[in-house]
Amino acid sequence: MKSHTKKCYLYLAILIIGSQLLHAQSNFKLPAYESFRLDNGLEIFMVVQKEVPLVHFRAVVPAGTRRDTKDKAGLAGLTADALSTGTQSFDKTTIESQLDFLGASYNTSAGSEAAVISSSFVNKDASVVLPILTEMIVKPIFDLQEFEKLQERAIAGVDQMRESPRGVIGNYFNQMVYGDHPYANIPSGTKKSLQQIGIQDLKNFYAQNYQPQGSVLAIVGDFDPLVMKIQLSDLLSSWKNNTILAPTTPEIKALNKASVVVVNKEDARETTMLVGGIGVPRNVSDYIGIQVINTILGGRFTSWLNDELRVNSGLTYGARSSFSALKDGGSFSMSTFTANETTEQTIDLLLKTYQKIHDFGIDTKTLESAKNYVKGQFPPDYETNAAIARFFTDATVYEIPMDYIDKFTETVNSLDSKKAKQIIEDYFPKDNLQMVFIGKASEIKPIVTKFGPVKVLEITEDTYY
Repeated sequence: MKSHTKKCYLYLAILIIGSQLLHAQSNFKLPAYESFRLDNGLEIFMVVQKEVPLVHFRAVVPAGTRRDTKDKAGLAGLTADALSTGTQSFDKTTIESQLDFLGASYNTSAGSEAAVISSSFVNKDASVVLPILTEMIVKPIFDLQEFEKLQERAIAGVDQMRESPRGVIGNYFNQMVYGDHPYANIPSGTKKSLQQIGIQDLKNFYAQNYQPQGSVLAIVGDFDPLVMKIQLSDLLSSWKNNTILAPTTPEIKALNKASVVVVNKEDARETTMLVGGIGVPRNVSDYIGIQVINTILGGRFTSWLNDELRVNSGLTYGARSSFSALKDGGSFSMSTFTANETTEQTIDLLLKTYQKIHDFGIDTKTLESAKNYVKGQFPPDYETNAAIARFFTDATVYEIPMDYIDKFTETVNSLDSKKAKQIIEDYFPKDNLQMVFIGKASEIKPIVTKFGPVKVLEITEDTYY
C-alpha cells in the first residue's frame, strides 16, 4: 500500500513538473527592453536582468568577412582581432591586466556579416570596463608590432587548419554555393592573402567599415538603465560616420548544375564529405518550420541521417544537416565522414536518406516529436545575458521581427504535415547538389563521377575552388 502511494506521488510529481515545463515553454517571452538611437546612428538596446550581479556587453559592426576582397581574404578577421591590441588611452598590456584583474571576459571576432566586440563583467566594474570596450571600437591604434604578431599567428593557424579536413571543407563548399557573392570569402584567409595584408590595410578597412550608422549595441544584466544610458551616450557619441558607401554585392545566383569537387589528401584514412546547396536568408518567414524539419533530417542525435549512417549501419560516428542562414541568403548542407573503404556506401545511404524526406514527407508522429524537441530547446537558448544580447543584435542585423520569441511556440504548434511538405518542397534543395569530398582522390574520384564532372584539387594548395 505504501509502495503504491509512493508511486502515485511520484507520478503526480512527474505530471506537475511536466506541466510546469510545458507552461514555461508556452509562456516564454522576450524580456522587457529599452532602445534608443544616438545622433550618430548607433542603435542601443538595454535589458535589465537583476537575477545575478553581472552585465553582458555586445557590440556588432557591419565589418564582417563579406567586406573582404579575395586578394586580401582574412582582413576583416585581422582587423577585429587587432581592436584589443591597443587604443588611444589603453595599451594592450593595460587592457589585458585591467580586465583580467576584474575577472571580465572579452572577445573580438569577425563573422560573415559583422565584427563583434563582447564582454561579461560584474556590474560594479562597469565604470572601468565600459571605457575600455568602447575605446576598442572607437579609438583603436593598430600598433605595427602587435599586428605582425597577429598576422604570424593567423598564417600559422591557416597552415594548421589544412591538416583537418573538417576545418576547411566548408571553404570549398561555400565557394561552390555562393560563387561571386562575398559569402564565398574564406574567413581565415589563405597564406598568400594574409601575407599580402599590411598594417595600412587594417587602418583603411577600419576607416571604411567601422562606423556607428548600421551598428548595434546590446547590454543586458544588472544595472540602472538611466545611469547606463548616460554612460553609453557619453562614451559613444563621439564616434563618427564616414562618407564611404558600403560596397554593393551581387545576388546569390541559382545553381543550374550539380558540381563535384574532390580535394586530395593522400595520407587520409577517411573521407570527409559535405553535400548541399542554396539555403535561406535568416529572416525568411518559414525559418522556424525549416528548423523543425531539419531537426528530423539531421539536426539532433536521433535524426534520420544519424540513425541511418551511425546507429543502424555503423558507417560513421556522426552525420548531420544544417542551414547556415545569413542576411542575403544562405546554404543547406549535410555532412559526415567515413573510412576510405566505406565511402561509396556512405554517400549512397546519405543521399537515399535525404531523398526519403522529399518522397514521403513527415508523418504526424515524427513531426510532433520534433516540435516538442524544438520547443524544449528554445527557452534555454535565451536563458543567459549573452544569449539575450545576441538576439537583439541578430534581430537588427538580420532584420528579424522583435516578436520572434513571443510567437515562437505558436509558430511551432501551427506546423502540420501539409505545411511541412510545402516547406520541404520550397527550401530543401533537391536538384543541382554541390558535393565536396576530402580524402584519397584516387579512390574517391571513380566513385563520384556518377554525380557529374569531377574537379580535383590538392589540400596543400593555397587556393580553394
